[in-house]
Amino acid sequence: MNADQLKGKWMQFKGDLKEKWGKFTDDDLQQIAGSYDKFVGKVQERYGDRKSELMKWANAKRSPSRAASAPL
Repeated sequence: MNADQLKGKWMQFKGDLKEKWGKFTDDDLQQIAGSYDKFVGKVQERYGDRKSELMKWANAKRSPSRAASAPL
């Protein structure tokens, strides 16, 4: 995957994330900027009580065939 493809996937993921999980702000997404560790931190901050549900959703968006086991 080249840089343009990766950037496109991140942009698509951000849109889906904001649509499904509305507590994420544009500032949150700018801070995350594709970093898995920062993403996990923001998930905990915004959705601590639903973290596992959101992480399952994120993993499914990343790779539908590896939804349950693959990190972002």
